[in-house]
Amino acid sequence: MNIIRKNSTEHLRFDTSKNIPLLTFDSLSKESCAMHGFTTRLGGVSRGFLKSLNFKEELGDTAENVAENFRRVSAAFDTTPDRIVLSQQTHTANVRVVKESDAGKGVTLPRDYSDVDGLVTDVPNLVLSIFSADCVPVLFLDPVRKCIGACHSGWRGTVSRISLNTIRAMHDNFGSAPSDIICAIGPSICIDCYEISTDVALQFKKEFPEHTPEILLDKHNGHFQLNLWSAVSITLKEAGVLPDHIHTTDICTCENPDLLFSHRASHGKRGVQGAFIKLL
Repeated sequence: MNIIRKNSTEHLRFDTSKNIPLLTFDSLSKESCAMHGFTTRLGGVSRGFLKSLNFKEELGDTAENVAENFRRVSAAFDTTPDRIVLSQQTHTANVRVVKESDAGKGVTLPRDYSDVDGLVTDVPNLVLSIFSADCVPVLFLDPVRKCIGACHSGWRGTVSRISLNTIRAMHDNFGSAPSDIICAIGPSICIDCYEISTDVALQFKKEFPEHTPEILLDKHNGHFQLNLWSAVSITLKEAGVLPDHIHTTDICTCENPDLLFSHRASHGKRGVQGAFIKLL
């Protein structure tokens, strides 16, 4: 498959060694204490505009298809669906500490929580998951304290600094030093494809006053282009993550609609891909 890539010093690897293809970062893959991967739209059983590895029944899929897709991704992580834990994403900056008792919630068990866009845990063999179709998925690994995190950072979550909240949750609950945490900013919409209105741009100008030139491109027509990748990276650095521990996607969802689900590219007719991380 021809993948359109941005100018980047680091490439996401298209890994076909599992039963489904995954996009992975070498910087995380080399750590023996965890497994990670960003799914594509390839390798599942969903049909039509949801083809084929969709994880959300509410978008028009069948429960059987979604269950099989979760079975396939769990197999890629050498586990079963009852070890996956789902977020409950509503574009908040809320982060949940995941316990063993949360295993399977959202997949094989109902969730007893809501408004959760970030997850952290130090429990081995639980798979944390978040889902997106242009928003930024961010994965976190502390190989020193042996804990992991995942968050969904759309523009609302980004301006509310959910990545910072995830780092804080790892520090407060597991003793992580931000300088030890490795972060992966996954496939999502790039600045070239992400046009926003003035009111959204004003929120970023207010929240990131010293970094506006890095985050916003003024089109001088009442619209701006937004660089979510830069905004998330800036937030991570401000949280104390080392620059060389921040690894950013070179793949835009909107520019690769045959590989990845994109809300913008599909005008809303799409599924969701997942970002998954598991502590071994």
